[in-house]
Amino acid sequence: MRGFRVAAWLARRSSWLLLIVTAACLAAGGVAWLAGARGFADGAWLAAAAVGLGYALWSAADAIRHGRLGVDVIALLALAGAAAVGELLAAAVISLMLTSGRTLEAWASHRARRDLSALLDRAPRNARRYRGDQMETVPLEEIAAGDLLLVAPGDVVPVDGTVADAVAVLDESALTGEAKPAERVQGDRVASGVVNVGGPFRLRASDTAAESTYAGIVRLVTEAENSQAPFVRLADRYAMWFLPLTAVVAGAAWALAGPARAVAVLVVATPCPLILAAPVALVSGLSAAARRGVVVKSGAVLERLAQCTTLVLDKTGTLTAGQPELAEITVAGDGGLAAGDLLSLAASLDQVSGHVLAATIVRAAAERGGTLIQPADVTEVPGQGIAGTVGGRAVRLGRAGWAGAAESEPWVKAARRAARLDGALTVFIAVDGHPAGVLLLEDQLRPDARQTIRAVRRGGISRIVLATGDRAEAAEAVGALTGMDEVVAGLSPAAKLEVVRREQRLGPVVMTGDGINDAPALALADVGIAMGARGATASSEAADAVLTVDQIGRLGEVAGLARRTRRIAMQSVLAGMGMSLAAMGIAAAGLLPAVWGALLQEAIDVAVILNALRALMPPAPEIRLGPADTALTARFRGEHRTIRADVDQLRVAARALGEPGAMARVRRVHELLAGEVWPHEHAEESVLYPALNRMLGGTDPTAPMSRAHAEIAVQIARLGALIDDIGDRPPDEEDIADLRATLYGLHAILRLHTVQEDETYLSLGDTARAGS
Repeated sequence: MRGFRVAAWLARRSSWLLLIVTAACLAAGGVAWLAGARGFADGAWLAAAAVGLGYALWSAADAIRHGRLGVDVIALLALAGAAAVGELLAAAVISLMLTSGRTLEAWASHRARRDLSALLDRAPRNARRYRGDQMETVPLEEIAAGDLLLVAPGDVVPVDGTVADAVAVLDESALTGEAKPAERVQGDRVASGVVNVGGPFRLRASDTAAESTYAGIVRLVTEAENSQAPFVRLADRYAMWFLPLTAVVAGAAWALAGPARAVAVLVVATPCPLILAAPVALVSGLSAAARRGVVVKSGAVLERLAQCTTLVLDKTGTLTAGQPELAEITVAGDGGLAAGDLLSLAASLDQVSGHVLAATIVRAAAERGGTLIQPADVTEVPGQGIAGTVGGRAVRLGRAGWAGAAESEPWVKAARRAARLDGALTVFIAVDGHPAGVLLLEDQLRPDARQTIRAVRRGGISRIVLATGDRAEAAEAVGALTGMDEVVAGLSPAAKLEVVRREQRLGPVVMTGDGINDAPALALADVGIAMGARGATASSEAADAVLTVDQIGRLGEVAGLARRTRRIAMQSVLAGMGMSLAAMGIAAAGLLPAVWGALLQEAIDVAVILNALRALMPPAPEIRLGPADTALTARFRGEHRTIRADVDQLRVAARALGEPGAMARVRRVHELLAGEVWPHEHAEESVLYPALNRMLGGTDPTAPMSRAHAEIAVQIARLGALIDDIGDRPPDEEDIADLRATLYGLHAILRLHTVQEDETYLSLGDTARAGS
């Protein structure tokens, strides 16, 4: 066994060992030659040549076995010829270049893969099984259908089964793509691979681990990886025509002046630019991508990415945040409590809750400047809600029935309808024994989603397909907002594979996703990019690259980086080959002996490598922000978090028109607009936009956003005039129609305007980081 481990260790490091031996022999020969020991020097150089010759022979045989002729064939001919005519120093130098090029490629692949965990690391190894009244921990392989298991909070469900009791709250996003937690009651089926984010529950196993959902997805990944077509290295493609050309020139030199002249031609024809330039450029591209938060697993992946023209995207966690966020606050009835106060009470109580949504509500209150109070007398009932006392007020938070909200109430109906249309979750709130309102939580579009899609298209991707396991309504809305070419929803992992296969018939495909359900498609695509910052281990392992930062906009950057890297690699290869061709002509004319040819080849190598290293340097940003400008954009972007809450109240007020207390709600909304929203917009117009105009250049580049400010001012003034006109009298149907049109119009303008400004701030902030 130990011998096998040693052999495996040597196999993984064979290229490094060969490089060390070759370099040592070349250096020893040089020292011996300088000391006058010519015989020892020849022996050392011959040993180096033998190492390179053996490696080149193995590489050439392997290439031929796979049906292609690579650059190693030229190196093999040059090595054999140089050794045959006694040009041992030239042969040793060629050996060094050959082994160093291969070592560089091996290092690049190992460097990128070493931080990625194994596919099965996410899967549980053991399960808690009931044996009578006793609990035992057993290996997963021992679980059989019918066994009763305990799934603790935070555990990955080990096998497929059904909920045996209570209520299970599960994060199924890794399998289904649906971001919001799912509640499963007794008798509901549960798939392996999902995470228990609620309290403990008992599971009745319906399958063994090998027959469960997670194991099936692992098998799909393996099959998809095996079906991927092999990729021909860039250097080998150029060698296909360089090899016969070299043979013709060397043959002509042999015919004119004998084998020594032919060897001189072969030495300068040794494709060190091919062997070294492409790997150096690609490794430089890998390093540049890593600095931008994308770990690419090999240079071959970067080459493939440079050729891809189609992007297949998952929705949840890729274009959306991947977890529920507060989208809207609806205050009940006559609006006895302000929306901000309602959120503060709910968040104060949720500070001590273990529910998966509690952290979202607490975070939303903190972002909106809410004051949190430590609750007392807290009681939490799984599947229903939480109750307690906050600042002397009795607060209940959870289901509608738990909060005492009647489904017949108009505000409850409006909230239910909004949740159904937007795919949102509802959390009802009662204060002092009376229903007080409802929070709507939904998986919202990332602020940089549209910017990302535009960046991807700038990076060379011409077709973008949204492929998701989520509902068609939610997927279509995201597709329309982001400008997808096609939207395909309700997909299983197997169906996603079919989408990738269909697109591959049209061109090379990049696939991006973050869940276990995305892993098979990531493995099958020409290039799979996983959202590693939030994604599942299975998707990260199956992918060719992993996005380690939670910034989807980096996809476009890396697509452009791949094309730039490939362009630099081609420049280096073609320039090196052009210089080699010129040297071949000089050598064929008898003006360049083999040893001097080897030294000239070294100079060519240095030149092309220096050019290839340009791939390390990212392109200069079009805009450079100073510290003051960066702080300014950060300030206004931060203010937008508060402004969004005010904007959401416009739609709530519009829906409540016609109900008791609706005008009081409209007046509060107008106060928010006049006291918070408009001062922010005015400060942008007078402080931020002049700075943006200076940074962006051109003729008034912020004119469209300034026009939006003018329209916002007009609509706020119109709303104020309507409120003054109504006064204290009840609004009639015409008043309600005018108010509703104005409120909805303002909501639409402000939502679109804040999204546009957020994209601008994100773009400028990312530019500042890139240029730093």
